[in-house]
Amino acid sequence: MRRRDFIMLVGGAGAAWPLAASAQQPAKVARIGFLGASTPFGVVGLDRFRAGLRDLGYVEGANMFIDFRWAEGNYARLAELAVDLVRLKVDVLVTYGTPGTLAAKRATTTLPIVMVVSGDAVATGIVASLARPGGNVTGSTFFDPELHAKRLELIKEAWPSASRVAILLNLDNPLNAPLMQAMGLTAKSLKLELQPFEARTPEEFESVFSRVAKTHVDAIAVTSDTVFMSNTRRIAEIAANNRIPLFGGVEFARAGGLIGYGVNLPDLWYRGAFFVDKILKGAKPADLPIERPTKFDLTINLKTAKALGLTVPDTLLARADEMIE
Repeated sequence: MRRRDFIMLVGGAGAAWPLAASAQQPAKVARIGFLGASTPFGVVGLDRFRAGLRDLGYVEGANMFIDFRWAEGNYARLAELAVDLVRLKVDVLVTYGTPGTLAAKRATTTLPIVMVVSGDAVATGIVASLARPGGNVTGSTFFDPELHAKRLELIKEAWPSASRVAILLNLDNPLNAPLMQAMGLTAKSLKLELQPFEARTPEEFESVFSRVAKTHVDAIAVTSDTVFMSNTRRIAEIAANNRIPLFGGVEFARAGGLIGYGVNLPDLWYRGAFFVDKILKGAKPADLPIERPTKFDLTINLKTAKALGLTVPDTLLARADEMIE
């Protein structure tokens, strides 16, 4: 069982309404540019984004076309791909994650940009504020640094004796600085020693986790980098093979990690279609407040806990939105 999360408008409006309720048949053929930092197979909510567009009356290949560009995990390519989409004169540019959104913003100051989801749009300078984003970017964000700090609290709650935690980072992600700052403050209060480990590509995962295992840390916390989120199952499998308890977003727990805590990403992707629809019908990004989720899910994988020989406290189990057995 798991409770549905919902999204509140920062400006104070009510919960997000069903997309289908405002569905209208668009008057012209819309052209959407999509900038992907990973691959089509590594995006958690792309199907939900397309479903949202369909519910709003957009039929791909009929009254709407999407031009995709994929960086395949190489963030250095994002800038040229973003410029390429701008040259196509698309009606709106859609992207996700901090690297992709920053690349899109640098490529144009006039073309409307929808960030389906971004770790902390204010801290990374993507928008000026949530209520009044200004500029040409709108969409959804969440306070990722605080979310990562909360995961450290969950590690300590699950195992009070824990003292050393590895952090998996992609150094190419600009969100690392605020993430590590928030995690560092929380770690200090919890008397946890953090040990950062770096990986930029999936080819590095095996060697990185081998090094992590040799340090005998109590757990590893995986940051919500796009490369990592596109390889949740592989990362979870490698962590299990090395008998390292893994913490991350809910997707990691569902893929075989131990505990996941975070937002409902597929719902944010579905909601992203709402922003696209508003812009195609004439709204300005600067006039559309940034939305953020107000509900976070806790997922505990009891099957993984058993395999690792670990017992999750009842107090933590009682708060879980989802348990995998």
